[in-house]
Amino acid sequence: MFEVWAPTAERVEIESDGDRRDLTADGEWWRGPDLPHGTDYTLYVDGEGPFPDPRTLRQPYGVEGPSRAYDHDHFLWGDQNWRGRDLRGSVIYELHIGTFTPAGTFEAAVAKLDHLIDLGVDFIEIMPVAPVPGKRNWGYDGVDLWAVREDYGGPDGLKTLVDACHRNGIGVILDVVYNHLGPSGNYLGKFGPYLHDYKGSYWGDAVNLDGPRSDEVRRYFIGNALQWLRDYHIDGLRLDAVHALHDKRAVHFLEELAVEVELLSAIQGRPLTLIAESDLNDPGLITRYGLHATWNDDVHHAVHANVTGETHAYYADFGGPASLAKVLTSAYFHDGSFSSFRGRSHGRPATGLPGWRFVVCAQNHDQIGNRPAGDRMTVDQLWVASGLVLTSPFTPMLFMGEEWGASTPFYFFTDHFDPALSSTEGERREKEFVDFGYDWKAPDPQDELTFRRSKLDWAENTEEEHAALLGWYRDLIALRKSHPDLADPRFELVKVDYDADRHWVVIERGSIRVAANLGETSVPIRVPAGRILLASDEAIILTGQDLYLPPLSLAIIQVS
Repeated sequence: MFEVWAPTAERVEIESDGDRRDLTADGEWWRGPDLPHGTDYTLYVDGEGPFPDPRTLRQPYGVEGPSRAYDHDHFLWGDQNWRGRDLRGSVIYELHIGTFTPAGTFEAAVAKLDHLIDLGVDFIEIMPVAPVPGKRNWGYDGVDLWAVREDYGGPDGLKTLVDACHRNGIGVILDVVYNHLGPSGNYLGKFGPYLHDYKGSYWGDAVNLDGPRSDEVRRYFIGNALQWLRDYHIDGLRLDAVHALHDKRAVHFLEELAVEVELLSAIQGRPLTLIAESDLNDPGLITRYGLHATWNDDVHHAVHANVTGETHAYYADFGGPASLAKVLTSAYFHDGSFSSFRGRSHGRPATGLPGWRFVVCAQNHDQIGNRPAGDRMTVDQLWVASGLVLTSPFTPMLFMGEEWGASTPFYFFTDHFDPALSSTEGERREKEFVDFGYDWKAPDPQDELTFRRSKLDWAENTEEEHAALLGWYRDLIALRKSHPDLADPRFELVKVDYDADRHWVVIERGSIRVAANLGETSVPIRVPAGRILLASDEAIILTGQDLYLPPLSLAIIQVS
C-alpha cells in the first residue's frame, strides 16, 4: 500500500506515466495502490507540485526531480553468515564516499576493502549519503532522507558495499542527520509540520520533535533509522549533532530511538549501535537516553594541542601534557570545569562508564575540514598522535588517508544550484567560524576544484615516508588487539606521569607503558625495565630503566 502523511491537506494526488490520480484520505494519511518497482512518480498537495515523495527511496534525477519506486526485496544479499560486530574492542575508519576514491562511488570503495582489511579496522563509518543539492557535498545538506545519492551508486550501490564489508568481516556505521535538513530541495513542509519554529542551529530550523503533530514527525525519523539498520543491513548509526535536537518532551527523541533500535537488534539477532555526536560532554546521552557511545572531542583537542602546539580557540585549555593526563584518566577534560572558549563551565563527569563508549580520534572530517585550508596533521605528527589514540582506553577512529599521512586536504565543498546559496556559501562558512581564531583564507566551496583536490591520492601510500607510517598504523592496531592491557576500557585504571616543562608523558596501561616526547628537544625518561614493543623512531633507546626519546617521538614498552 502506497501512503503519504499530509495531515492538513484537502487533496493529495500522485502522477506516474502521465496519469494523475487522487489518493484516498484515511485520517491524516493518504493511500493508494503500490507502484511497481522502478516506476517514476511525483506528488501534488492541494494542486501544488510536483513534489518528491517525503519517504522516497530513490531520487534518480536529484532532489528536484521525481521519485522512483524501489522494492528492497529486489536486492540479493550474500551476507547471510554475518552476525554483526560489537563496538567494544573495535577500531573505526571514517570515510567520505565522494573523495575516498578517484571515482567517488560505493563500487570504487569496495575495491579498497583489501587495504582496510590489511590495516585491521573493524568498522567503516560512512559520512551521510542522502541526496543533496548538486553533485558534491559533505552530506550534511541532505534532503529526501530515506533515499541514497545516485551519483554514489544509489540504494543497490550502498547495499553492495555493506554486503562486501560483511563478507570481509567489517561492520558498517552510517552517519545520519536528524537535527536539520538541507537548505534547498526540501519539500517536507509542503506535506506537514516537519520543522519547528525554533532556530535549532546555525544550519537551519529545528526538526519538529515536540510541537503539534510531532508524533508522526518522530516516526518519520525513527522509521528512517530503522530502515538503514534493517533494509540496508547497517550495523550502527552515527547521529549528527544531537545537541541541536530540540525536544522538550518527557521521553526524549533519542530515548525513543534507542528503545526501537534495541528491539530491532533483538529481532535481527545482531548488535546494532547508536553513536551520538555531541559537544555537551554529557554522559547522560548513554546513561539517560540509552545510546551506546558518544564522540569525545576533548581527547582530540588534547592530542592535537600537544602534538601540534596549537592553542587557539577551543584548543586554548588543552596546551600541555596535563590535558592528556586528564582525558586519558577521566574521558572528558571539561567535566564541570571552566571552558575559556565558551566563557562558562562545561560538561559533567563520566564516572562509571567504560572507555569503549567514547569514540576518539586524532583527526576527523570536522577537525580537518573546519580548518580554512583543510589541512591535516603532518606525517611526523601522526607518528605520535596515532600512538596516543590507538593505545587509549577508548574506541579509536581514523579518518581516511590518515594511516599513511595523506597530504591531500579535506576542504569544505558544496554544489548549490540556488544562486542565493551558491554566491554566498564561502561567506557564510567564514561567518560560522568567526570566533575560532583563524585567518580565514579558504578556497571557494562551490569551485569544483575544491572538491577534486580533496580526493585521496592512493599512489602516495607507496612512497617511503607514507608507507612507513602505514606500517606503523598496522602495527599499532595489531598490538592493541593482541595485548589485553591496551584493550582494557577502564580509564579509571589508567595512570599518567608527565613533565610539563620538558613536555613528556608516560601512560601506564597495566604491564604496558606508552612514553611520548611532545617537545622539541631529546629527553631521557625513567621507566620500569622492560622491552620496546614498538617505537616511532629508530633513535629511541631503552637502557635499563632509562628511555631516550628524540623530539616528537613515542615508544611502547612491555614491563618485565
